[in-house]
Amino acid sequence: MASFCRDCLADALERSPRCAGCGSPRIARHGELAQMAIAHVDCDAFYAAIEKRDDPSLADKPVIVGGGHRGVVMTACYIARTFGVKSAMPMFEARRLCPHAHVIKPDMAKYARVGREVRAMMGDLTPQVEPLSIDEAFLDLTGTERLHGMMPAKTLARFAKRIESELGITVSIGLSQNKFLAKIASDLDKPRGFSMLALSEAPAFLAPRPATFIWGVGKAMGAELARAGFRTIRDLQRADEAELMRRFGTDGLRLARLSRGIDTRAVDPDRETKSVSAETTFSADIADFRTLERRLWELCEKVSGRLKAKELAGATVTLKLKSADFRLRTRARSLAAPTQLAAKIFDAGRELLARETGATLFRLIGVGVSALAPAQDADPADLVDHRGRRSAAAEHAVDRLRERFGQSAVVRGIVLEEE
Repeated sequence: MASFCRDCLADALERSPRCAGCGSPRIARHGELAQMAIAHVDCDAFYAAIEKRDDPSLADKPVIVGGGHRGVVMTACYIARTFGVKSAMPMFEARRLCPHAHVIKPDMAKYARVGREVRAMMGDLTPQVEPLSIDEAFLDLTGTERLHGMMPAKTLARFAKRIESELGITVSIGLSQNKFLAKIASDLDKPRGFSMLALSEAPAFLAPRPATFIWGVGKAMGAELARAGFRTIRDLQRADEAELMRRFGTDGLRLARLSRGIDTRAVDPDRETKSVSAETTFSADIADFRTLERRLWELCEKVSGRLKAKELAGATVTLKLKSADFRLRTRARSLAAPTQLAAKIFDAGRELLARETGATLFRLIGVGVSALAPAQDADPADLVDHRGRRSAAAEHAVDRLRERFGQSAVVRGIVLEEE
């Protein structure tokens, strides 16, 4: 059985609980270790870890990164998690569970910088990196043994050590022969985890777990499966593939294969961004249209900036509203052509917002753009709408001024209007 020390990378004795060279107990050991090259890398409590790195006095304290009293938890450190605090939990609930936690307002620009550094280090391992978010990605290290002089598992262990020493944060790594199992493995031993789950052992590992354990099976699909008698993954494994396809169509084929650990998806470094969005939670509920309108404009500028940075444009604008009783509303409108412009996104979003406002109090507003296209397809010239062309030219001029003098150099009038 192949085994090595995750700290000094020396080969380890087969049954020894510690490394003979450095004494570390962190031994990676698996019978199929050399055959595994697909990894899922996930930064541990990413935002909180960065805040602790930058303020060592927080090292042994519970830390929550998120909004104010009415916001949500973006991430919580592992100490805070022992009190029951979870990501996406309302902040008031997190404060109730862990009243002595240090709550820190998110600094997304700082987190993005560190995320880019992590991504660059991933790129040193292999060009086959498929980002999933700012702090996680799939990697395919197939065929990199000659490049790095070691099997993929050792290369990944060395990468984890480099992240700790150079960036001051930690990662957990899951290793397998496919993406589905690698993602499962990365969650098995957090933080600083390094777990392996081979295809050969996947059916037995998955069998007792609920059907909702499978990627993409949410509450609604889980309830549908339960009504059909498929409550556990074992139930799906026992079913005939043709039966599952007859009942659930293409989803049935996916369920049949994933229930056995089979996943043929390749790691895709060119994985498309599906949408670009921004949202904000208010410190107090808002019903007034003019106030909501100003918040919407600020979000539209953020979305526009992100589209331009990614060299994308979008043809569908979606408005997101969450009422004071936590009911979610989403409304969408398709545009005549893809756009990058904040003004066009705002015009569509404002029209949708006007239909929803009245007596309802809202605690959150968001706006997103989907149906994405390359930047060169954005905002085609309109021979009739000369005003639109002037508006686009003005917005691009504002972009250039802000790039030179800062974001606050130019502020649109709607932001300055009296409530």
